[in-house]
Amino acid sequence: MNEKYKRDFLHAGALAKQVRAYGKSLIKTGVSYNSVISKILHKISELGAIAAFPPQIALDHVAAHFLPQPDEDIIFSNEVIKLDVGICVNGAIGDCAVTIDLSGKHQPLIDAAEAALLAAEQLIKVGLPIREIGAAIEEAIVSRGFKPIKNLSGHGLGVYKVHTPPGIPNYDDRSSSHIRPGMTFAIEPFATNGAGMIYEAGMPAIFSFAASKPVHSDFARSLMPKIKTFQGLPFSIHELAKDLPLREVQKAVQELINIGVIIGYAPFIEEAHGMVAQAENSVLVDENGKVFITTR
Repeated sequence: MNEKYKRDFLHAGALAKQVRAYGKSLIKTGVSYNSVISKILHKISELGAIAAFPPQIALDHVAAHFLPQPDEDIIFSNEVIKLDVGICVNGAIGDCAVTIDLSGKHQPLIDAAEAALLAAEQLIKVGLPIREIGAAIEEAIVSRGFKPIKNLSGHGLGVYKVHTPPGIPNYDDRSSSHIRPGMTFAIEPFATNGAGMIYEAGMPAIFSFAASKPVHSDFARSLMPKIKTFQGLPFSIHELAKDLPLREVQKAVQELINIGVIIGYAPFIEEAHGMVAQAENSVLVDENGKVFITTR
């Protein structure tokens, strides 16, 4: 791990923590979803950084990967709201999330996710089997009467890459990986009162570049320069549709998915439509084995 990357990663984490707190302060009953996202994006720009992925807010039984389409909006009322934000500084990423309960009925679920995150953080050291992080997350959630979502996990963080190996499981997955010096990753417990599994459903609003391939339609081809400006980071349909006809953009995006130029990420839905809470922080283990929870 070189010193510049370490500095950038710590800086990205500090900014992500600040943006998460700012975004959390905006989420109230009667507030527009789109207005919160717009203000978060403005704050990121104001801080001199870029979004590592589109800031997103998932509601109730939707665990992640949700944004309304550009011609839609949501007014918050009594939902369980997951706010997930990422900041990129010279390729280094701070990724973090928090859950807000506007209903006043699900704080124990949020507490379970937060307790699981803290329990996992307190274990981290060089040589630790990563499965033990998952076991600690599972124990913290189950002991409070809930279930971890087993087919969601934390993940490595790379240069301009939000998801890299290793996965950081939310249960003891019997894997053989260990914590090593120089690792950067996110721990991301999801707790639910449902089945403990998710499936993908609905229209994607978040995408990432996959591969360069021949693009047939002129309109879809015209989107490629914009897509390449994201440097491999995820982007939203909102960013592609600025000043362009939405229906034409949606049609072009589907073409790009079909030929494998981009990947779409549909919303993650809890299998039994149980409520979902999420907590997440980013971690750096330096070359000397010192552990930094950069978004705590």
